[in-house]
Parts: sequence; C-alpha cells; structure tokens
Amino acid sequence: MSRTPSVGQRFDIVFVGDVAADQYLTLADPAVVVEDGVEGRRLVLPFGAKVACEVTTTVPAGGNSANAAVACARLGLRTALVAYVGDDGLGRGAVAALRSEGVDASLVRPDPAVPTNRNFVLRLGHERTILVHHEQHECHWPHLRPAEVPSWLYLSSVGADSHAYEDQIVDWLESEPQVSLAFEPGTLQIARGAAALGRLFGRAALVVCNREEAAALTGGHPADDPAQLLDAMLDLGPRRVVMTDGSAGAYGTDGTARYAVPVFPDDGPVVDRTGAGDAFAGTLVAGVAAGLPLDRAMARAPVNSMRVVQQVGSQAGLLDRATLDELLADAPEGYGTRELLPVR
Repeated sequence: MSRTPSVGQRFDIVFVGDVAADQYLTLADPAVVVEDGVEGRRLVLPFGAKVACEVTTTVPAGGNSANAAVACARLGLRTALVAYVGDDGLGRGAVAALRSEGVDASLVRPDPAVPTNRNFVLRLGHERTILVHHEQHECHWPHLRPAEVPSWLYLSSVGADSHAYEDQIVDWLESEPQVSLAFEPGTLQIARGAAALGRLFGRAALVVCNREEAAALTGGHPADDPAQLLDAMLDLGPRRVVMTDGSAGAYGTDGTARYAVPVFPDDGPVVDRTGAGDAFAGTLVAGVAAGLPLDRAMARAPVNSMRVVQQVGSQAGLLDRATLDELLADAPEGYGTRELLPVR
C-alpha cells in the first residue's frame, strides 16, 4: 500500500468518537448462566447476590473510534483522535494510552465538568455483555489548522443528543470537499434512524455496519439477501458500503460491483470478540485511504479481526502492517473476495 500525503499534512485519518475506559471482568461464578429465548440469548445473574469475577484487563482508551485509530496507527498511518474526556485520572490515562500507540491526542479535550466514560465488559467464555454509560459532553467541532486537515475523517458513536455536533462536522466537511468521510454508525446513532443521519450518509465515501444494523437502518430484515441490504444501504447516499456478518464474513459494494469475503481462516482459539468490528472497520478504511480498491481492502480487514479475537481486549491483538502482509501472503489458497450475486 502507498499513499501520497499533501505537503505539510500531519494526518492521514482523523477519528471522531467517544472514548471510554473499558474494564474487562471475567465472570467466574457457576451461578451465572446463558439462557436461550425467543428474543435471543440472555446473560442471567443471581439477583441480590454477590457474583464472583476476575479483573482480566483494562483498555484505557476504548470505544469504536479509538479502537479503529489504534488499528490504523499500528498499520503505519498518521492518525489523530477528536474526543472529549473528563479532566480526571481516567481521562489522563486515555490520553497517555493513545499517545503510546502513536495516535495524536492533541485534539482530545479535557472536560472539567463531566467525567470520562467508563464501561464494564462482562466476559463469559468468548462472548461478552457490555455495560455502557455515555457521559454527555458539550461537544464542539475544533478549528483545524491547514496542516491538521486529513485525507479522511472517520466518524462513529459520539454519544446521545449529538445532532448539533454532527451538523457541525458535516458543515466542516462541506467546506473541505477534498476530505473523504468514513462513517461507522454507533448504537445511539442507529436508534435515531436513517433520516436523522441523512447528511452524514450523503457525504460518506464509505459506510461500515453489521448486517443487523443495515436491516435496522433500511427497514429490512437481517435475513434479507445481503445484496438487497447492500443496495438499500447504498440508496441512503454513501459511495461505498461494507456490511459485516459475523462468522459468515462480510459483504461490500462500490456501486458498480458487489463483493463477499469470508472470515480469515486460522486455527487459533476465539478468546474475546470485543473489538473485532472496530479492527475490521479500521483496517478496511486504512486500505481504502491508501488507495486500494474496495475488494482488496476487504480482503485485508478480516486478518486483523481474526487476531483481535484471540486476545482479551479490543486492542491487544491488533497487527502491524508487516505482520498483516505476511499473514495475508500465507493465506490458504482460495481465500479472498469474490463477486456477490443477488439471490434470484
């Protein structure tokens, strides 16, 4: 992969989104069970009891955009994060962690009035349930100096009641037409519906979501034909769409062709699925930002997802570029993207 940055440009990609300190708790109590029901699987804890757990690890600067920023930094891209944290120990720890990963944190703003987000990841086997709390910062899009204007802007979850902030971001994007937008909508954004996100979809060069999210945004059903869901997402306005589908891999379209890619084959055990989607999205955007066509970028993304799920935490398994290239070169025969045809 190669890229030609503008003279004096500091960043290839600027990421925007919530940051949280993620604490991973492994549930060790035999009374904790998973039950299957008509509405899906549920984690059941004894009510009113003390439940034994082990503190497995902490990711000081977690969150969709932070995870993707770290993924791209390890792949050699120049990255920065725009975010708000509390003016507290967790916030300072998040900034230090980002800097240690090579992510520029000069655009992370400490908020003395609101604490840093903190999430708890409850692990049982290789699955997890995340207890999430979004603090509400009063967010304002920063003034970026000419050298800070990136080639790509990557936007994901920025908390509740973020309409005004998102409008500021789109207004800025309209003033900088050379900047491409990658949009990975978060849970709270998806809950507002596609109409509320219309300006973002219309400006997006790439949207990344999972199959269930695509169905929710388009009024479809997760069981719909992947080609149909891709086309419906494309109708919302973005130039490219990539839709992940768990163990089935991922599907994508650039408006001229549709592609499918399987999960990357590997014999390593699945330890923790947290961060797999962010690893995929970050690696995908890194490839597209470096000038790869969509099908080749899609072939790279599952390699990083595969390694992330083999360690606890959303960032520990993220690969550098040389290791990813080596694994991809040694992939079993037949691995790669294929054309996706609609079911007739």
